[in-house]
Amino acid sequence: MTALSIDAETWIAAGEAGLPAAIALRRAIHAEPELGLDLPRTTAKVRAALAGLPLEIREGPSTSGLMAILRGPANGRTVLLRGDMDALPLNEDTGLAFTSLNPGAMHACGHDTHVAMLAGAARALCDRRERLTGTVMFMFQPGEEGWHGARHMIADGLLDPAPDAAFALHISPNMPGGVFAGRTGPLLASSDKIRIKVRGSGGHASMPQDALDPIPILCEIVTALQAMVTRRISVFDPAVITIARIEAGTTDNVIPEDGRLWGTLRTLSERTRATAQAGIRRVAEHVAAAHGAVAEVEIDAGFPVTVCDGRVTDLARRAAETLFGEGAWMTMPTPMMGAEDFSYVLHRSPGAMAFLGAAPEGGDYRTCCALHSNRMVLDERVMARGIAMHCAMAEAALSGDLEL
Repeated sequence: MTALSIDAETWIAAGEAGLPAAIALRRAIHAEPELGLDLPRTTAKVRAALAGLPLEIREGPSTSGLMAILRGPANGRTVLLRGDMDALPLNEDTGLAFTSLNPGAMHACGHDTHVAMLAGAARALCDRRERLTGTVMFMFQPGEEGWHGARHMIADGLLDPAPDAAFALHISPNMPGGVFAGRTGPLLASSDKIRIKVRGSGGHASMPQDALDPIPILCEIVTALQAMVTRRISVFDPAVITIARIEAGTTDNVIPEDGRLWGTLRTLSERTRATAQAGIRRVAEHVAAAHGAVAEVEIDAGFPVTVCDGRVTDLARRAAETLFGEGAWMTMPTPMMGAEDFSYVLHRSPGAMAFLGAAPEGGDYRTCCALHSNRMVLDERVMARGIAMHCAMAEAALSGDLEL
């Protein structure tokens, strides 16, 4: 292990000192979850947490997100640290004392902890501003859960000029508590939404020959798409197509006029993404045409592939090990097929995302409720490590420890 030229004891102590405030902020945000791009109550809590700090606040017209900027005494590099703020549309069933008060909304992806850790890091770095050799940008971002919040903040100019490096943490209940994990290259997949409508002609269920039944055509398209993936896409640059919803018909004795499929496409490269998108259109349209029907295909482009820069990933590994020892970092052998809109930031600046294990106390990380579960719970104590990691990454990235 090559240690970094950071004061590990300072950042560890700062993380522990900031933990009570981080827990309080996390619980306040958790109790009032908000969805989408406009999160007025969450943003107000962030502003209150940052009040009195020597930060320049930037806002844009597209979201309620904000960029808080800390300028060190030296005019050097700029590093961005990001925390996402929005919740998911589901009803919480955890039984926590600070459970969601908003029906149909829950922080089931850990974004409440991301905000709390980032606010804690902002305070810790402000308290030690004199040791910074550049600028730190704290990106408090709404709309990660499918709303393209990062893209909107970039379009609003809040990341201009682009930072020299960027870093984000994502909590995970399905990893050992306090362990960081990441990898160079693709970390998370792109994610596109698929909508396919097949138009046939309706009729009586007893006389299918006089109709053009879209239901068997829809079923054939589903299986043909899976065959297309296995025969047209390399297993070493994979794609995952999941058709998660099929809708057609109104009753048992009427052949419907049309039917629909909904699903997602996930890939680990833009090349495979383009190949798979073209294949989806070709398969759906030609299968339908073979039966005399018409398929209309819509593909909504989602987040790009989350690609981590090797230099920043290595810096994260060294930071984790310098802070907490060699067992604090795990290099992931493969990417995950989830998606993240931090990918938009990484398309502009070299950077990395790392996971932070937060398996609930007394639970088994291999079997406990995962992200996006309405029963997902976390060990809040790991946020002290997250605060320290953000601070160490900022200091190291602004110094000579990161070669760009």
